[in-house]
Amino acid sequence: MADSAGTTTSFDLDAYLTRIGWTGERRADAATLRGVHLAHARAIPFENLDALGGKAPSLQLADLMAKLVHGGRRGGYCYEHNTLFAAALKALGFGVTLLNARVVLGAERFEDRPRTHMALLVEIPGDPRAYLADVGFGAVSALLEPVPLTADTEFHDAGRLHRLVHAPHRGPLEMWVLETYGAEGWAAQYAFTLEPFEQADFEVVNWHVATNPRSPFTHGPYIQCLTADAHLLLESGRVTTTRADGTVTEHKPADETEARRVLAEDFGIDAPEGLRLLG
Repeated sequence: MADSAGTTTSFDLDAYLTRIGWTGERRADAATLRGVHLAHARAIPFENLDALGGKAPSLQLADLMAKLVHGGRRGGYCYEHNTLFAAALKALGFGVTLLNARVVLGAERFEDRPRTHMALLVEIPGDPRAYLADVGFGAVSALLEPVPLTADTEFHDAGRLHRLVHAPHRGPLEMWVLETYGAEGWAAQYAFTLEPFEQADFEVVNWHVATNPRSPFTHGPYIQCLTADAHLLLESGRVTTTRADGTVTEHKPADETEARRVLAEDFGIDAPEGLRLLG
C-alpha cells in the first residue's frame, strides 16, 4: 500500500485487526463496517499526549502502526485514529473519503468554529447509501458505529442515539450536522459538507492543533477510553466515569504517580516519561 505521498507503508491489516480484537468476517459489508468500527472505538484510547508534550504526532501509516497497533500502550487523537481506520477500511475493500468538520459543541454560530476534525465518508460496494464513520471524536457522545448518510432519521449505535440533519449554509454544498441525544435533548456535535479532503490537508491541520498555544490540546491532558459498559475521561486533574445507564462518578488522583497508575491500569496507556498529567 502507498500513502498520499506515494511512499511505501507498513500497514498490516492482520496486526490491526488483532489489536482491536476483531475476529469476524473480513468482507466489505455493513455488518463488518459496524463491527470493526465498534471494536476500534473500544480498543484504542483517545489521547493528546504528543501535543501536550509539544510535538505534532506523525500521520504516516508506518508511525501510526508503531504507536497505536504494535506499541499497544498508546492512543491518539482524531487525525491518528481516522487515518489508521481509513487505511483498514480500504484494505477491507471499502471506499473512503476524508471529510473535514467543524466541532460545534456549544457554539452559537457554526461558522465561528474552524474545520479541525477528521471524519470519514464510507461506501460499501453494492450499497447505494454512504455512511458517516468516525472513531476519533473525543467525547462521550461520539459515534460507536457508523450511521447511514440520511437526514432526519434516528440511529441507535451500540446504545447511543444519533441523527444527521441539514443546516443553513452559505456555500454551494449541503451542510450536514451530526447530533446526539442526551439529558437536554438533541445537541449538535459537528458540521460538515461532503467536499473531499486529502491527507495533505490534515497534515497542516494536525500541526496547527498540536502546536498552537491556543489549542486546548496543548494545555492539559484529554484522555478517554471506552469499555463495554463505561466511558472513562481524564481531564482537568480528575477521572470521570460515565456508565451506560447514565451514572457518573468522579475521582481525583492524589498525585502524578497515581495518575500514571490509573492511566496504565484503567486506560491502557503508558504516558511518556517527564510529562505532567495533573497540571
